[in-house]
Amino acid sequence: MSIVIAPPFTDPELAVQKVQIAEDLWNTRDPQRVAAAYTEDTQWRNRTEFLNGRHAVVEFLKRKWATELDYKLKKELWGFRNNRMAVKFQYEWHDSNGQWFRSYGNELWEFAPSGLMQRREASINDLAITETERFL
Repeated sequence: MSIVIAPPFTDPELAVQKVQIAEDLWNTRDPQRVAAAYTEDTQWRNRTEFLNGRHAVVEFLKRKWATELDYKLKKELWGFRNNRMAVKFQYEWHDSNGQWFRSYGNELWEFAPSGLMQRREASINDLAITETERFL
């Protein structure tokens, strides 16, 4: 039986666990599984792209992982309160030409009472790296 971690977030250990669940889910690179953690009417800002609804998230993630190959993500809790969390992250991936990147960013998360994420705002920057500079 899985534990549902839902707001209000008051326990630091549970908040860290919620972030770890998200990291593990994203590292599956399965758009359907990832999108299931969001409300049907979820709202996203990812870089300069704005998405509305779970279906849009699935389509976005399909595009993302078709170009960000061998994606590997690490998330870390920055802070939390009530139904919101702030997370910093980095992920590594390469393009179809074999160029590796490390992407750094911050996310702001807002959760519905069910524990599903209803809003995600992500700011991300990419750094070209060599394969030997990888650490994820």
